[in-house]
Amino acid sequence: MQTRNCMGLILICLASALPTAFAHAQTVTGRASVVDGDTIEIAGERIRLHGIDAPESGQRCQDKAGRAYRCGQVAANALDAFLAQSRPISCRFVERDRYRRFVGDCYRADGASVAAWMVRNGHALDWPRYSRGAYAADQAEARRVGAGMWQGRYVEPWEWRRGAR
Repeated sequence: MQTRNCMGLILICLASALPTAFAHAQTVTGRASVVDGDTIEIAGERIRLHGIDAPESGQRCQDKAGRAYRCGQVAANALDAFLAQSRPISCRFVERDRYRRFVGDCYRADGASVAAWMVRNGHALDWPRYSRGAYAADQAEARRVGAGMWQGRYVEPWEWRRGAR
């Protein structure tokens, strides 16, 4: 009888550890809806693109002529168009953020990295705090050619959210 109870406890302990142990191997695949320039939704799961930060929906930037434009909206529209070119989208779990969102590395069906494309085209920035510089080369290229936000002036999205508008 005692052995049976021990087995039950072991199974309960193992079962409670499984979500944590296997969380990093989790992948979500499907048709993505764009929430904003760095967040998508697949099958009801909100997914934050790992290692990048795109302008917020209401954020404005300046183009090369100094005219204000809604760079957050431009980023979201560019992401939507990019994702539509090769479906489905697959996202590999990296972590849960402080809002309990799934944070992941996402790829189109053709293998293209969603985050790298967003940064390389100037619609998002490499966020070294989380990426450890994974998209630094893509960002340098965007800056060199004046792509997206790099055509004019902008406030980094993480600073804009802190009130530097």
